[in-house]
Amino acid sequence: MADTFHTIAAPTEAIYKEKMSKFLAFAHPVSSSVEAREVIAAYQKRYHDARHVCWAYMLGSARTDFLSTDNGEPSGTAGKPILGQINSFGLTDIVIVVVRYFGGIKLGTSGLIVAYREAAREALAAADIIECHDMERIEFTFPYLAMNDVMRLTKSSSVEIIGQVFDNSCSMVLSIRADEADMLRSRLADIDGVTLTTD
Repeated sequence: MADTFHTIAAPTEAIYKEKMSKFLAFAHPVSSSVEAREVIAAYQKRYHDARHVCWAYMLGSARTDFLSTDNGEPSGTAGKPILGQINSFGLTDIVIVVVRYFGGIKLGTSGLIVAYREAAREALAAADIIECHDMERIEFTFPYLAMNDVMRLTKSSSVEIIGQVFDNSCSMVLSIRADEADMLRSRLADIDGVTLTTD
């Protein structure tokens, strides 16, 4: 299904060592670029004494929103290998930060690529990968008399009630898997008095 995607269930970490250099990798599930940058900033602050704090993130089920940085490492030796591991695992809604402590021995371009790639891979290998679904919000109003018909439709296991107001005129906000949203809208529209709110 187009609305399904894979991400990690919880943050993980790994340590990769190469020629005295130490690479600390941290993978986090995130839902926006703002959240990803908050995670990155937290590690930059925590490891302010490190030589490099490199990262990459991927967002959205279409996997078209992504960014990476080498943070002072030679171009293409850090951010791209980290992003490459996100792609290899087929993940999204994730940020990986790799912190490097320089050990005094230069690794060279190919050595850096391998080290950043392996650090990211080990963090992902330790993760619990889960399948998720794109969700849509459906907002609507309805008369109190239509309550029973509306509530019957919300009993589906994939429907989550986010908000509701019951009065003479009632309103409800639902969250549902994107691939089931049109069907639910259609069934709601068939109930007398239901008015769907359009964005």
